[in-house]
Amino acid sequence: MSQSTTLSIDAMGGDHAPDMVVEGLALAHKALPNTKFIVFGRANEVAPLLAQHAGLSDVCELRHTDDIVSAEEKPGTALRSGRESSMRLAINAVSDGEADGVVSAGNTGALMAMAKFVLKTLPGIDRPAIASLLPTLRGESVMLDLGANIQCDAENLVQFAVMGEVFARHVLHIDKPSIGILNVGTEGLKGNDSVKQAAAILYETRLPIDFRGFVEGDSIGLGKVDVIVTDGFTGNVALKTVEGVARLFSDALKQELKGSIWGMLGALIAKPAIDSFRTRFDPRRYNGAMFLGLGGICVKSHGGTDGLGFFHAIKVAHELVVDKLNEGIKEDYARFSSEHHNTILDPTAAD
Repeated sequence: MSQSTTLSIDAMGGDHAPDMVVEGLALAHKALPNTKFIVFGRANEVAPLLAQHAGLSDVCELRHTDDIVSAEEKPGTALRSGRESSMRLAINAVSDGEADGVVSAGNTGALMAMAKFVLKTLPGIDRPAIASLLPTLRGESVMLDLGANIQCDAENLVQFAVMGEVFARHVLHIDKPSIGILNVGTEGLKGNDSVKQAAAILYETRLPIDFRGFVEGDSIGLGKVDVIVTDGFTGNVALKTVEGVARLFSDALKQELKGSIWGMLGALIAKPAIDSFRTRFDPRRYNGAMFLGLGGICVKSHGGTDGLGFFHAIKVAHELVVDKLNEGIKEDYARFSSEHHNTILDPTAAD
């Protein structure tokens, strides 16, 4: 029997909320037994949608609020004026112990600001990082940070590496994930001071971390390592580039297949392989970015996703709760910090 969990849901976040949120909840109700939901949003909009799915209202506690956080709202403004918003109340439910984790497809900056303010950070962690799974030739890999921290020093990157390693063990079920720092080359002399100092610290650790040094951008798709560590600026640019190339390839393939009778015939013959390819690289399967380093499970869904994508975000939150991700991060970082306390406080000591 699966573990009983409760997740709080921001029903009003996302481009197609609350419809796609409820569709995701309906899929989660079927796939995740013993999971209950506290749903925050405008009851007059959400309740009729819940009623359309048999048994869904029985596992959802709907709490009404009129306030929402818009996609354009600045994080500081949302933090000050959004205390009664569906996003803030969903986060509060985790802090108050009513829910084990929160899922929202709303404004990323606002969600991070609110979650950090309410849930705080784990002991020893200075900044939360956005981590997500990416498809690779070898399967899947974890990449962080994807946009929470534009500038990072060596200490931040080391913390991301430890958190990413724990995340990969729990989500990808890899006993000893390999870790690489994204850089402009694999040689040790390349890169800025932050990446070189972080690499030096990770090379010296006595924790059972499989650190492979620097990796380049092409290593993301090739899956050369299980965890790719970088700052939020580089990570976000890399992520958007990967997404753009994927759309380019998909659209170009469609044009070629529809461009001639031979192309259409080839598409018909190759349909099983094309369907399998489309399923494997469907971005909805990788929806659900975790805010690592917070004192509670908080998962960000892509704002433009549909019900299937939101379901996968709920599934990520559920897995992280059941696998006790935060306990693992606390344990590993406590051991790491005790061994390297002086080096972490003074990264130049690694030179």
